[in-house]
Amino acid sequence: MAAEDAERQALVIVLTGRGKGKTTAALGVVLRARGRGMKTVVLQFMKARTSNYGENRAAKKLGIEIIPFGEGFTWRSEDIEKDKATARECWELAREKIGSGQYGIVVLDEMTYPMSYGWIAVEEVIDTLRQRPQGLHVIITGRDAPQELIDFADVVTEMREVKHPHQKGLKAQPGIDF
Repeated sequence: MAAEDAERQALVIVLTGRGKGKTTAALGVVLRARGRGMKTVVLQFMKARTSNYGENRAAKKLGIEIIPFGEGFTWRSEDIEKDKATARECWELAREKIGSGQYGIVVLDEMTYPMSYGWIAVEEVIDTLRQRPQGLHVIITGRDAPQELIDFADVVTEMREVKHPHQKGLKAQPGIDF
């Protein structure tokens, strides 16, 4: 174990709230960690497996592992049972990645949704986090983080929307939103 690793205190970071920037903040930490030589993985619970957004393209160039695992936006879903099964499948992969000991940071992007929908038990997530390898940071993003997760986390940031272009009817912008 490198001296730097021995000094590292594993953190659970929750980025939540209705404002924009949760995933972007998590990706900023991943970029910083990558600059320090840390191996990272981002599991995206809601983004479609076919996603090829800006972060996916940049990640390939930088050697950052991003795994989009969802079926798209579940609030528009026509098959909630399939979405539940997909979220569960992504969670099982996340548990493998967390337990593997191969990573310095694991990001569970938009993971709060399956928890708040009751598809994945908050207690199961917290139990997995308690058992993670020493030194592993985990970042969980998404709106409506369950209070139990907030209480457990070391760092919680709530993004609050003050002003957003969608209020003027503007659509998501390449390079800013995707």
